[in-house]
Formats: sequence, C-alpha cells, structure tokens
Amino acid sequence: MNLAEAIEVNAKGRPDHVALIEKGRQLTYRELADEVRLSAGRLTAKGVSAGDVVGLCLGDTIDHMVFIYAIARIGAVILPMDVRWTDAEKTRLVEHFGARLVIAEEGAAPLGAIETLAIADLPPASEMQDKEVFQAVEIPLLLSLSSGTTGRPKGPRISHYQMLRRFWTHWINLGLNSTDRYVSATPLYFGGGRTFAMSVLFAGGTVILFPPPFDASELCAELLRVSATSTFLVPTQIRKLLIHDSDGLDPVRALRLLISSGAPLDADERVAIDALCVNFIEYYASTEGGGVSIGTRDTRLLQPNSVGRPVFGVDVEVVDEDHLPLPPDMIGRLRYRGPGVASGYFNEADVGQDTFRDGWFYPGDLAEIDVAGHVLLRGRSKDLIIRGGINIYPGEIEMILREHPAISEAAVVGWPSSRLGEEIAAFVVAPAPIDEADLRAWCAERLAPYKLPKTFLQIGDLPRNSAGKVLKVSLASKLQPL
Repeated sequence: MNLAEAIEVNAKGRPDHVALIEKGRQLTYRELADEVRLSAGRLTAKGVSAGDVVGLCLGDTIDHMVFIYAIARIGAVILPMDVRWTDAEKTRLVEHFGARLVIAEEGAAPLGAIETLAIADLPPASEMQDKEVFQAVEIPLLLSLSSGTTGRPKGPRISHYQMLRRFWTHWINLGLNSTDRYVSATPLYFGGGRTFAMSVLFAGGTVILFPPPFDASELCAELLRVSATSTFLVPTQIRKLLIHDSDGLDPVRALRLLISSGAPLDADERVAIDALCVNFIEYYASTEGGGVSIGTRDTRLLQPNSVGRPVFGVDVEVVDEDHLPLPPDMIGRLRYRGPGVASGYFNEADVGQDTFRDGWFYPGDLAEIDVAGHVLLRGRSKDLIIRGGINIYPGEIEMILREHPAISEAAVVGWPSSRLGEEIAAFVVAPAPIDEADLRAWCAERLAPYKLPKTFLQIGDLPRNSAGKVLKVSLASKLQPL
C-alpha cells in the first residue's frame, strides 16, 4: 500500500478532526488531504515521478509533513535533510543519492547541480493533482538516513510496507491510536520524530509540532496548553526534566505515554522517570531496522539495567564473531530481523555487507540477553576498547561515572597507546570543577583495575549530532597518542 492513502481514509472518516497543529496554524484531515493532493500535483507539474529521489530540507512545520505525504503519494522517494547542515554537507548528500530535486526553505542556496526550490517556486498544479495515489507491489518511501554528519550519512531504503510494520509496533506495544494528541518535540528530519508523527497520523490522531530548542518549563507549558496525551523525547531532553522543579512537572505526569529513544538511560534514571510518568516506555530502535525492544515498568522491575524485551514480530539474537548464537548472559554482537527492517543501503552495497547478513540486521551494538529475554546493551562494537588484549565496554564505565553525584554526563573513548594498544579516556560534564582523585576512587570501588580510566577530562558539554547522539569521534580527536 501507499501510506498517503491513510490521509485520504481519515479525510473521509473524520474530515473535521484536527490532524496537525503548528503554533497558530492547524489543518483538519480534510484540509490536510487537500494540501497533500495539491502539493503532489505541483511536484508532478515540475516533472517529478515515481522512483525519483526528492530532497526534503524544511523546518519542523506543517509544510514539512504535507510534503512527506505529497512525495509519497506520487511514488517518489523522500531524502530527509537537516536544515542545520552546511551547504557542503547537503550538496555531498544529494549528489551521492542522485536527487531529482530539493524542496528547501525560502532563500536556500543552490546545491551543486541539483535544482533547489522553495515551495513557493514550484509550478501550479495541473489536472494531475487529482491523479490517484501511486500503487505498486513494493514502493520505496524514503532513505532513512543513519545519524551523523561526519562524512556522509548512509541511506537504508525503507518501503511503505516496512514503515507500516514499524507503525504496528507503535500501536501494539506502545498503544498509540486515533485518540492521541501527540506532541512532536524532536526534529522531523530525525527518524524517530518523523516516524512517530506519521504513525499517529496513520491512526487518525492529532500531531502538535513543538520542535526544539526549548527548556523543561516551556515543554511542560506546551503539554498543558494542548492537552497532550503522548510525546517522544531523546535522553538529553528527559534528563532536563529530571533536574527540573518537580512542582512544574504535572503536565508530564498527566501523559498517557512518554517515550524515550535514541540512546540508553541508566537504571537510576529509569527509576526516576517511572516515578514521574505512569506509562514511561524506553524504546530501543535503529534507523535501519525500527523497533527492537521496549522497556516498561514491569520489565524494569525484573531487570532494571535492560532496555526491555523484543517488540512484536521481531527476532533478536546475540552472536559471536562467526555469527553463531551465544547462550544467555554472554556478551556479543546484537542482531535482529523483522518485517520493518531495511534490506540494505541505497547505492552502498559494499558498506552493508557486514550490517545486513542472511536476513539479519546488525546495528553495531554489543549486548547480552538474559534467560528471560531482557536485552542488556553493553556499548557499540566500534567503540569497544581493547586494552592489553582485554575487551572493555565503555557503556559500563559511563554508567558508573554518571552515578557519581557530581557528574551529569559522561563519555568514554579509546586512547591510542603504543604500550597497551589503547588506554581509557573519560570525558565528563559537571556543573562544578571535578576532583579527579575523588572520581578515580569512585571508579576504583566499582570497576576492576583494568577498566579504570587513565584520565578524566572535564568539558562544558558533549558534542552531539542532530539526533542527540554523542559524537565520540569528535572526542577521540582531542587525544594525542600515548
């Protein structure tokens, strides 16, 4: 099916129900369907057709959502782009993926030889605006770019059906439905922000656009103003709530559903959020494969350090370097498969050889699975530190550091060493100057000697990409080889 059909279905079944809200502007489903048809007609008049790649470089607005569905309606392929990227980054991306056209903000610079147009510059719609929704057995929907702008993001190709199956997990495991008033509080370029918004619209709910930046009090005011029932936040946003004045968090407490994804939380943070929201769900997912597992209040009681159990319809395994399944409680490479998982990267078959294998997707995480099926993440395989031949998992050290009362955030990276191969460097964020001797003693009480960082470096903030993930490559570049 074509996901744009859902807008037409909802326009017929609940035409006056509000679909999208952006500050003072809103669209009902009837109005949204009209806007999508009109915009699809304008794209068709410009010469865009099924299979063409169209760059979408817009802010977090109603127009962004309209053009997601307009591009999908005609069978073209969405290439999501972050408006905060430099022109050089955008140009590299659209040239690599062979974009037919880029829809951008007013006044945007041309991107190499790729035509770049503002919405106002598209030609008027012809009679093609009333053309039926494009149909085919397997329709590519978008290139759901992997996070990061260091180098060029990779583009797993997601079909309409694969995205629909991701929606299934939202409805079955998370409970999103047509009664939701969902606050979209992360960028629409970001896979999670875009996918949750589309899922709610497919179900016939209401999406309220409230993009960052904002502080905790502003978010709470918006949740209260729009009578929100659900929202999705990345961990950096969650942590801002946890240090906010408790008396101001009533709108969060009133939510039917609070979702966190993008990076794992610590056990103590999960406990604190459970006390804040009755239905807090930690959603472990990837851009390429969608949902892997969900952590709920019940799973956290059984295994507080896990990211929960697998979502509906997804098989999860931990394997060794020969791709053989490991028994419970052993650390190895995590892999999973399911109907929402991409089958490979667009234009980069060689890159995906060790990522997509025999129907399984390897997200690059190290993990273990206990006998009850709980997934415990142990860091990224590429972040693995090998010190004197011993495997060291940065995630474990980071968790210990974040438990220190003076530390708000931490990131651990390998430090090239001629003697041991790698040493351990810890970057920490704290509101006051740190006492390195105190941190070292704290770690020594909780970690084996070979896991102790050689140095503790205090910085003002951890570098992050647009998805909120820490850029460890940027941190490692600050270190000179020992």
